Amino acid sequence: MALEKLKIFVETRPGKYDREVSVLFNPAQFVLDKNAYWAALPTAERDAAESQFTYSDPYTLTLDLFFDSYEKRQDVRNQTREVAALITVEGELHRPPRCLLAWGTNDFGGIQWVLESLNQRFTLFLPNGTPVRATLGCTFKQWRSAEEEAREVKKSSPDVAKTRIVQRGETLSSIAAEEYNDPALWRPIAELNGIHNPRRVAPGQVLAIPPLQPGRV
Repeated sequence: MALEKLKIFVETRPGKYDREVSVLFNPAQFVLDKNAYWAALPTAERDAAESQFTYSDPYTLTLDLFFDSYEKRQDVRNQTREVAALITVEGELHRPPRCLLAWGTNDFGGIQWVLESLNQRFTLFLPNGTPVRATLGCTFKQWRSAEEEAREVKKSSPDVAKTRIVQRGETLSSIAAEEYNDPALWRPIAELNGIHNPRRVAPGQVLAIPPLQPGRV
């Protein structure tokens, strides 16, 4: 079975990835990073404050690409410029292009990427100074439109469990109106959080907002 090469499919017009760039040598490794941020909520008489999820960073994908044109005695930048173009403004797009990555059956989750950082290291030269060997350190960042984010996360959907912090002046009824579009649906929130008096919710209190069963919205 032939060794599959890592390929970069480059956006040529919005949403169309019809330019293909194949690397000369596959990377020895790649690193995927993602951070989630949790806010600590000060709570009296607790040794460890409760935390509430706030947001996540996009994925970042870091890898090194190696290029060598020494045997052909050709400028290695003829090979690297297609990767370097991913971080420069494309005239028709008026911005750097987005891209997709695939390595055989590994499509990296189908994520759309932008090249956020590029470090070009030239390490071998012909006697006339022409570079013939280079390593490109690439950091790609996940890109997703607001519409895709809304479909993926479904932030306002009543069938997705979540938490929220009570703000001053809020009641269970007002929270139910915001979360479920019906102030009368405060009981599922009260039951899940062990609240016996629906009027006794305090600013700063963390409430779990349960998903509603079908037919309750």
